[in-house]
Amino acid sequence: MKELEQFLLRAESVLARVEKLLPAPAPEIDWSATAFRWRVNRDSRGHLQAVPHPSRIRLEDLRNIAPQKHAIEQNTKQFLEGRPANNVLLTGARGTGKSSLIKACLAQFADQGLRLIEVDKAHLVDLPDIVELIEQRDERFILFCDDLSFEEGESGYKALKVALDGSISSQSDNVLIYATSNRRHLLPEKISDNDGYRHVDDGDLHPGETVEEKISLSERFGLWLSFYPFRQEDYLDIVHHWLRHFGVPSSAFDEADAEALRWALQRGSRSGRIAWQFARDWAGKRTA
Repeated sequence: MKELEQFLLRAESVLARVEKLLPAPAPEIDWSATAFRWRVNRDSRGHLQAVPHPSRIRLEDLRNIAPQKHAIEQNTKQFLEGRPANNVLLTGARGTGKSSLIKACLAQFADQGLRLIEVDKAHLVDLPDIVELIEQRDERFILFCDDLSFEEGESGYKALKVALDGSISSQSDNVLIYATSNRRHLLPEKISDNDGYRHVDDGDLHPGETVEEKISLSERFGLWLSFYPFRQEDYLDIVHHWLRHFGVPSSAFDEADAEALRWALQRGSRSGRIAWQFARDWAGKRTA
């Protein structure tokens, strides 16, 4: 009996050492949350982390992008109602509301079962694991990839292609991918890419393999939404909206306009983001 006790003690000691080398178990998922981030630990194990305070921006806060807003709102409604809907790629000028539009969809439809999962580009290779976690849930999930672009040979590029429609298994009907990018084709375009174009006898111009590859990922998104720089009057309209949001009376708008235009000139952009930043600064100084 004494030898057995000694053996058990040694076994417990060995097991204790082995446990220290094993990766920590994934934390329990808080499914009551409406927004999540995909986090990867140092041991390369990923897990869903609930976002306690998601963005509160509303669709009505996004101005002068009515066609894009209508299109994504309609697509999201179809998705929530179990009707056919598309993955969405939002591309174009910086600061024009691409990311905010996706976050506003969550605020609009969270009470109807919509959930948002933010996935960094570096973790796109984990898309099959993420889908496996959520495909049996009753909620409807949008996988949100922000500011997406790839360099040649990045592993996430092929993983995203497969997740969109290139896998042998069908895409889960409770998952869509919404991505934003400043590049329409998501990959850098070079002058040398044009070397692959060829003419045929009937005069048609056909792109080469390099160009076809760069276009192929974008084409897997069923819905493309393009965003363009704002005109001056559109920019000032957004400034006024946010000034009202921060409690500035409309009687002060004329005074703010000249400052708002100078603010935009210094930053080289008349975007919704610049308008929001100016309104915060100007309203904050007035209430000091």
